[in-house]
Amino acid sequence: MRFVNQVVLVTGGGSGIGRAAALAFAAEGAAVAVAGRSPEPLAHTVKLVESAGGTASPVVADVTREDDVAAMVDSVVTRHGGLHVAFNNAGTFVPGGVADLAADEWSRALSVNLTGTWLSMKHEIAHMRAHGGGTIVNTASNLGAHARLPGIAAYVTSKAAVSALTRNAALEHIADGIRINAVSPGPVDTPMSLRPGETPADRAARLRTALPIGRVATLDEVTSAVLWLASPESGFTVGHDLVLDGGATA
Repeated sequence: MRFVNQVVLVTGGGSGIGRAAALAFAAEGAAVAVAGRSPEPLAHTVKLVESAGGTASPVVADVTREDDVAAMVDSVVTRHGGLHVAFNNAGTFVPGGVADLAADEWSRALSVNLTGTWLSMKHEIAHMRAHGGGTIVNTASNLGAHARLPGIAAYVTSKAAVSALTRNAALEHIADGIRINAVSPGPVDTPMSLRPGETPADRAARLRTALPIGRVATLDEVTSAVLWLASPESGFTVGHDLVLDGGATA
């Protein structure tokens, strides 16, 4: 119960890693606000948290819009009385190589993955700096700062930038009592790791030889790292990008 009396904000909380993290934070005592663009998935996450005995609320927001992000943080503080932890997990996967990407697809990848993370941190930090500090964890990727892959230029670029932004922000704000780190997952047991037309069984067969560990990551394996970085147990960890990819970039 590392997060009793803590308020946690999870962006991209309507599915996948975000939903799993919301459930994990709530299971350890946090009041969790889940944010995203679509109300129905957020409502389902809240229902799952409440069914397990936890406390959660939805916040509809587009992290690429600063007015939305400012209102998101304000509503969390108003509803729950503060903001102690933020997990900036909202992201999108945009395929396409450098010469094949349309300009709007390039912009979409950077707007959601990079600008959305920056705007979220900007307003989270403003509150935390005025209220004694906090912790922030951002979702980057093992594809970006740690490895490259042909055919996903915008995604790789945006996630590499999230890693650099995280580390720079960590240096800027540790003196304010705000610890900032990132996680960089490889393939995780979510639809995002499925190739077009691929089934989970197909993915399992592919990863048996494609990854040193021979399998996809479970959601629990990722969320346990997120919670560790957000907790006092990692109190001396500042500006770290924790790679969780089964040895792919070892």
